[in-house]
Amino acid sequence: MKHTLYQSDIAGDSVAELRERFHSGMNRGDFRHLDEALALAVRARDEDRQVRPRGLEVAHILLTLRADAATVEAAMLSDPYLRDTYPAAKIRHDFGDTVADLVEKVNWLNTFGDYTIDQTQQPEQAELIRRMLLAVVNDVRAVLIKLAYRVHRLRILKYQEMANREAIARETLDIFAPLASRLGVGQLKWELEDLSFRYLHPDDYRTLAKALADNRAGRETYVRNFIAMLSAELTANEIKAKVVGRPKHIYSIWRKMQRKQVPLNELYDLLAVRVIVDDVPSCYLVVGLAHNRWRHIPKEFDDYIANPKDNGYQSLHTVVIGPDDRPVEIQIRTPQMQEFAEYGVASHWRYKEGGRADLAFERSLTSLRRLLESEDDDQTLLEDFRSDAFKDQVFVLTPKGQVIPLRRGATPLDFAYAIHTEVGHRCRGAKVDGRIVPLTYSLKSGEKIEIITAKHGGPTLGWLDPHLGYIKTAHARSKIRSWFKQQDHDKHLRTGRAIVDRERHKLGLKHVDLADLARHFHLSRPDDILLAIGRGDVNPAQ
Repeated sequence: MKHTLYQSDIAGDSVAELRERFHSGMNRGDFRHLDEALALAVRARDEDRQVRPRGLEVAHILLTLRADAATVEAAMLSDPYLRDTYPAAKIRHDFGDTVADLVEKVNWLNTFGDYTIDQTQQPEQAELIRRMLLAVVNDVRAVLIKLAYRVHRLRILKYQEMANREAIARETLDIFAPLASRLGVGQLKWELEDLSFRYLHPDDYRTLAKALADNRAGRETYVRNFIAMLSAELTANEIKAKVVGRPKHIYSIWRKMQRKQVPLNELYDLLAVRVIVDDVPSCYLVVGLAHNRWRHIPKEFDDYIANPKDNGYQSLHTVVIGPDDRPVEIQIRTPQMQEFAEYGVASHWRYKEGGRADLAFERSLTSLRRLLESEDDDQTLLEDFRSDAFKDQVFVLTPKGQVIPLRRGATPLDFAYAIHTEVGHRCRGAKVDGRIVPLTYSLKSGEKIEIITAKHGGPTLGWLDPHLGYIKTAHARSKIRSWFKQQDHDKHLRTGRAIVDRERHKLGLKHVDLADLARHFHLSRPDDILLAIGRGDVNPAQ
């Protein structure tokens, strides 16, 4: 079906205007490749006018994040229209391995939601999906491009079928907004959250937006006056600083209202300012001056400079009681901290191009990625851009899109036992992404696994042989051993019962009191004496 045409802010620009805009957004780089990618993206825009994420608009979003040239080029070349008309081999030949690898990963990410969207309402699954995405995509710039594609998709969501809107918004809140947060890209996180909230809770969104709009003039006047007072205090103490009002985002306000179970007018940080100073010592001087000037709320003070968030975010947060007894949140940070808070990992590659160290980035992503603290070149940096948390794990998918975490090197048999013990016992084959593989195949993150089972049967002893490589996980090994132990148990029980019956007939007895016999041998249950006889631990002659 045809949709109403979405008009972006760059839709009518000529190629020359777009080239100038894109060049001005770059520090430096190979403009020839940038121009070639731009020409292809413009052609895709002109030849296919239906509403869907477009590489040109996505590249423009990345420019506002100060992404590097390779990221912008890959974004344009990941346009869905170009996937069929500009093959991967040609991209690699024309633009090089770095851009081609990025496009390959973005294309995988762009199709990922097709079979996971039903899983995202389970919190544990959403977390596993996020971890799998980061484990599979070993260059975080591909995730950044995917996030920009998702922002653009949400911007045009109102032009798409109603049935898809809620599912896309839910997937965004569960998967992609948290990824943006972990990568420290505040600009994308806020927009992803607010746009998703708008479609998931339209009534709450409208009510909250109206309440904020009704009070906007009063809040803005109050914040301007507070900024003037704080600026005067800093000037009097010879502290060079930039003090600005801080915008509040609707979804974060709504979440806080839900979490604290308070109405809008009782939130502490509806009035908020940000102070940018030259260095870290000045940050602490400012917070000291603010606490001396106004009464502060101790439980609302957070030192994210000494204790950065997992994504690398650094700042001082405090809440003071301003004029008219109104609480005001103050954030205090350096320009470098502000840069990272806004652009996160996107800014790192620009620093790399300019040869400037990005220490905040090197400290960041402790829960996701850990960079080597060295002066390695970009290729080494990319190879090491993986999280220690993932080095021993793979994340694979069931046919229905459920993510299953396994140890690295795990096989289809390990996967089968992780699904269900009986699936493991009756496993006779496996398909990975639709192709038959041996049961010793080492699974890789992002692969979709289908287990072929028999109606009856069990494992073979060969599965336990470590030299054959059928299983790698302790869970699978334990289940297989338990099965054989149970088979031995049943066999010994049958053997013991047969021996007792044989001896009873031989002695002309009508009945043998197994409980009494068990007590005689200091065993607790009748079955225990049968097992002991069956194993040969107790001789019938005894």
